[in-house]
Amino acid sequence: MQIYKDIDHDSGVRGFEIAPTSITVWFEGTQKSYTYSYQSAGQTNVEHMKKLAVAGEGLNAFINTHVKFKYVH
Repeated sequence: MQIYKDIDHDSGVRGFEIAPTSITVWFEGTQKSYTYSYQSAGQTNVEHMKKLAVAGEGLNAFINTHVKFKYVH
């Protein structure tokens, strides 16, 4: 797991792991991980999430607004 930078210190994201067709996200306060894949959340969304994760800003807001429950079950 790579630690999320959280530039503004206002995110619930603790860390992430990027794979070719998915991103796995860990949130503060839970040990459970959430994987968002091309199939579950859409390629465009996953690729945008990867960019936000690396930048360290906006990932939590994007998840809550666009893909909150579209993780792999």
